[in-house]
Amino acid sequence: MNVRQTVLIVALANLSYFGIEFAVATSIGSVSLFADSVDFLEDASINLLILIGIGWSEVNRGRLGTLLAGVLLVPAIATVWTAVAKFMSPVAPAPVPLGITGLGALAVNLGCAFLLARFRDHHGSLTRAAFLSARNDAIANVAIVGAGVVTALSSSPWPDLAVGVGIAIMNMDAAREVYLAAREERSAGAAQA
Repeated sequence: MNVRQTVLIVALANLSYFGIEFAVATSIGSVSLFADSVDFLEDASINLLILIGIGWSEVNRGRLGTLLAGVLLVPAIATVWTAVAKFMSPVAPAPVPLGITGLGALAVNLGCAFLLARFRDHHGSLTRAAFLSARNDAIANVAIVGAGVVTALSSSPWPDLAVGVGIAIMNMDAAREVYLAAREERSAGAAQA
């Protein structure tokens, strides 16, 4: 499978699971699932943009990578907004749907990370963005499952809220990494011109 086919499969998988996770998040009032569902939509968008930009010059891929870094910040901002609302009215989400949905998300993200791993150092900032998103999402999904377990034992809203904020922080860091890779790519392309 080539990089284009891989990126398309990853985009479709992310778009599909966004719908599932968003529906569960809104039905049980989960900040962490909301953050992760928005992240699935962001990942689908990133992978579609990558699919478009793979054949572009190094400078133009760097420009697109800069745009992708900005896109990576969207889930972080949405999560902070949701977390503030949840903090004002703290209610624990239903732990079983939280944990099961987190496990499903983990399966999707591990599959995507596995598919993208062989391309993470090709095509500069673009495929790096896709790989980092899938990797970070898998880590976040483990935390979501853990939040489901702790919520089941404690009936506390705080594990879900903490994981949601943690996902926002990871997205901000991924945006920084992609931005730095894009800046390096633009510089390298400009030096060759």
